[in-house]
Amino acid sequence: MAKKKQETASLIETFAEFKQNKNIDLTTMVGVLEESFRSVIAKIFGSDENFDVIVNPDKGDCEIYRNRVVVNDDEVEDPNKQISLSEAQKIDATYEVGEDVSEEIHFADFGRRAILTLRQTLASKILELEHDALYNKYKDRVGELITAEVYQTWKSETLLMDEEKNELYLPKSQQIPRDFFHKGDAVTAVIDRVDDTNGNPKIYLSRTSNEFLRRLLENEIPEIADGAIRLCRIARIPGERAKIAVESYDDRIDPVGACVGVRGSRIHGVVRELHNENIDVINFTNNTALFIQRALNPAQVSNVVLHEEERKAEVYLRPAEVSLAIGKGGMNIKLASMLTEYTIDVFREVEGEEMTEDIYLDEFADEIDQWVIDAIKGIGLETAKDVLNAPREMLIEKADLEESTVDEVLRVLRAEFENDAPQAPAAQPTAEAPADANEPAAEPAGEES
Repeated sequence: MAKKKQETASLIETFAEFKQNKNIDLTTMVGVLEESFRSVIAKIFGSDENFDVIVNPDKGDCEIYRNRVVVNDDEVEDPNKQISLSEAQKIDATYEVGEDVSEEIHFADFGRRAILTLRQTLASKILELEHDALYNKYKDRVGELITAEVYQTWKSETLLMDEEKNELYLPKSQQIPRDFFHKGDAVTAVIDRVDDTNGNPKIYLSRTSNEFLRRLLENEIPEIADGAIRLCRIARIPGERAKIAVESYDDRIDPVGACVGVRGSRIHGVVRELHNENIDVINFTNNTALFIQRALNPAQVSNVVLHEEERKAEVYLRPAEVSLAIGKGGMNIKLASMLTEYTIDVFREVEGEEMTEDIYLDEFADEIDQWVIDAIKGIGLETAKDVLNAPREMLIEKADLEESTVDEVLRVLRAEFENDAPQAPAAQPTAEAPADANEPAAEPAGEES
């Protein structure tokens, strides 16, 4: 008797545990409980077709009835679906052959193993429900901002919990370089993607994506949120610099001024959230050449030559402007390339250039190794003046040449022009510009502020 009470108590605990699970409505709970009971019954009796299962979630119990047909004592073929006349008359003396007998069965009578199987089945069903609820909650929210609490930090990612204690993951690769989290910190990020591998959804966040910057700007600048200002393009080097291109559908609104605010008041909150990531705001235009000029701000561009099929642009500047166009660590030109979606090559303007004839690089094969000439031609420089007018660092980085090799090439080319046309000023060597400003000119990039 004590054993039966213990098993009944265990069954009630199973109900209690199930009821405590979050986000499970009554209809779903009853359905899953009934399905779980039927699953266990089918394992015990071979079939659950002739059973009625009535779940009472509020009371924490379940009524189970087995329906069998009365047959003669020597005609019982399936004890699960048939009952002998003599056995049926023990239940009720009035039963006759051919009648249906409905007999209540107490699940606790099946023993501890059956109850353990039920608990395991319920646990599996609950896990499936939680996975489905999590996936359905987040599958249509990709791109939304969310604030969650840091639960644990690992080397490769940070685990966060939302308000319903669902697990969210922020990979290290999606964190701003200066991000450093402690347990309990509130972290704002954008929902980057929802993976549902093998029915086990995982929610991934990002703080480095362009979408994160877009949502932050929408939060801080009402004109972007309500559509008066359109955020056309974004380019970022997370934690360092960003460039955004905006335009307004209302001539009365200055899109750049509205985004920046008085003394940067509007954009300051975004910059602070991004750990002082500087943000350049420029006016968008469909005029590609003008857009490239604006993207290279603060440099003043003299001329832009577009190669639209190749998505390349040759930008010509006065020598003093080259370092500004490239920026520290090449960051400005990288961001400009990312923003405009054009590969940008920077060239110096040299006065008196028309007085000197140009020479193809192949003419120098007797002084410069052919593989060096081929490497330089591979980045689009065909003539001596093309090379002399290009930044030295661009030759080193894009042509993948040693500094000493580049310096020797420049020496040979300058010497040729000095010998043939001494009256023409030599091209200004890029090496005279600050070392940290002369970076590769044609790498794709983002923007700054």
